[in-house]
Amino acid sequence: MRAIQITEYGGPEVLQIAEVPDPTPSDGFDLVTVSGAGVNYADTHQTENTYLSTTQLPLVPGSEVVGTLPDGRRIAAMVGTGGYAELALAPSFLSFDLPDAVSDGQALALMVQGLTAWHLLRTSTRMANGESVVVHAAAGGVGTLAIQLAKLWGAGRVIGIASSADKRALAEQLGADATVDSGADDLAGALRDANGGKPVDIVLEMTGGTAFDASLDVLGPFGRLATYGMAGRVPPKPIEPRVLMTNSRTVVGFWLVNCMGQPGMINEPMAEMLDLVAEGKLSPVVGATYPLGDAKHAHEDLRSRRSTGKLVLDPTR
Repeated sequence: MRAIQITEYGGPEVLQIAEVPDPTPSDGFDLVTVSGAGVNYADTHQTENTYLSTTQLPLVPGSEVVGTLPDGRRIAAMVGTGGYAELALAPSFLSFDLPDAVSDGQALALMVQGLTAWHLLRTSTRMANGESVVVHAAAGGVGTLAIQLAKLWGAGRVIGIASSADKRALAEQLGADATVDSGADDLAGALRDANGGKPVDIVLEMTGGTAFDASLDVLGPFGRLATYGMAGRVPPKPIEPRVLMTNSRTVVGFWLVNCMGQPGMINEPMAEMLDLVAEGKLSPVVGATYPLGDAKHAHEDLRSRRSTGKLVLDPTR
């Protein structure tokens, strides 16, 4: 089969099309003919071997797919690795039958990114009705869904952060009450202004560096900062305990892998979000779709902030 294979670490240029052996089904795994593979920011770290888990070479990246089983059922599945390919092995306990009303791209958006958005709000920060929520990378896969879920669940004010006017306009179309330029000289000050001069309750942060520092600074009493990535590749300043004790602030990390051993943490949110999409109450933003051999261009667009919403690879092209 055709697949994208990494045989050395590096940037997008290491994503090469190759002929590799077809995967062999085993107990608990089904062979999926892949119609779409999701691209996530974590994939860009995996190619560099800078992800939270160590990458073993050679590797076919890709943690989520949509496609059909031999019996014709259309599913979405979390596959761990191996998604950037014409065929993939889907664990039965992480596979989900798809309603006809949910497109391939929408289903892919709900997997890693949708589940991350769901857990950031429900599990990590336990958002309460009326609280203010700041969403970094508001036009990205997680951000576009986090804005909508926060509004659906009763957030008092949602503030999106994005790097361009077009992306900020998208965030507002999805329900953000205000938006802020990620390049603002005083990001914390800009966020306070966007929240009516007040500190905020929750920040969903995935950039690192000074963006993390500003996000912590803008938290009010009992505010929570959830960190789920470091797209900027620069770590924030170390945090002293007294900084957290002041205003009783919390910093919590999130990695979706830690939910995998508890099926309810995957199955129940997925069922809820699939229903919301089918009912028209949640609208995943599907961005560009690339032929399988253009995986490196997808990574380049993601890393350079040229993309919005969910990026998809099409193995049929």
